[in-house]
Amino acid sequence: MEVPNLSDIFSNARCIAIIGCSANKYRASYHIASYLKENGYRIIPVNPNYEEVLGEQCYPSVADIPDKYPVDIVDIFRDSRYTAEMVQQIIDWSSRTDQKPVIWTQLDVSSEEAETLAEEAGFPYIKNECMMVQHERLM
Repeated sequence: MEVPNLSDIFSNARCIAIIGCSANKYRASYHIASYLKENGYRIIPVNPNYEEVLGEQCYPSVADIPDKYPVDIVDIFRDSRYTAEMVQQIIDWSSRTDQKPVIWTQLDVSSEEAETLAEEAGFPYIKNECMMVQHERLM
C-alpha cells in the first residue's frame, strides 16, 4: 500500500481518537493530545481507566465511540504487543460505522501483525511516528 501523505492527513483531519490517552499530564499521550486539541483538532480519548481527559469524555474502547463522531485518525499509544488487537478493534468498529480512519502508531508501537491487518483491510497506516513531531514539522 502507498504511504499516505502526512501533510494531506493533517490538513484533512478534524477528529482524532487517541487510544491509550492518559489523564496524567506527565505522559506523552496527554501532552500530544493537549497539543492536538490546542491546534484545532477534536480529540476523543480512549482509555478504560478514565471518564474524562482534557475536558473530553473518555471512552473505554474504540467500539464505544458514538457513531455520530466522524473519526479521521486513530492514534495508538499502547505497547506494541497490543497494537494488532487495537487495529482489529478499529477494523471491527469501522465495519459498523463505515469509517476508514488513518491508523497512526506512535514511536515503537507498531507491529508487523498490526501493519498487515491494517493493510489487508485497506486502512492507511502510519508506523512508528510521533504525531506531534510530524505535525510541527509539516504544518
